[in-house]
Amino acid sequence: METATFGNGCFWCTEAVFQQLEGVQKVESGYAGGHVDNPTYKQVCSATTGHAEVLRITYDPSKISFEALLEVFWKTHDPTTLNRQGNDVGPQYRSVIFYHSDEQRELAEKYKRQLDASGTFGDSIVTAIEPLTNYYPAEREHQDYFLNNGQQPYCSFVVRPKVEKFRKEFANKLKQ
Repeated sequence: METATFGNGCFWCTEAVFQQLEGVQKVESGYAGGHVDNPTYKQVCSATTGHAEVLRITYDPSKISFEALLEVFWKTHDPTTLNRQGNDVGPQYRSVIFYHSDEQRELAEKYKRQLDASGTFGDSIVTAIEPLTNYYPAEREHQDYFLNNGQQPYCSFVVRPKVEKFRKEFANKLKQ
């Protein structure tokens, strides 16, 4: 098994996407990139800890590649907005790839350069690519959030449409 760590907005939304990919064993919501040890959700939301809401994705590279995870990462959020995804605003929602190896860094940088050169997004990509220096799991109530709270208004109006769009675009990569 290998690990990828991505920040691409609210972890409630992004967790629900990556959990559905064939080859992904586990998706854990958490916090990374800040300067406070063991931060709480409330602290991270205060935008004073430096952490991003992230996903720690454990995957089987014989079933899904890091490149395929990057493709899902890039296509399921807006990597051109600094510290913002939709109505979620603040540095905790920044677009960031926390790499675990030089190979992950190189692949992420290459993909970012190719996307920027292609003009796919119209604006320049602001996604940071940084080494993972710390990671803290989010509180239990934030794990499997969409699965456990799918009927809440935020899930119905924000998460569900994102998941449905993802399922259409990546139908060939979904768990059976």
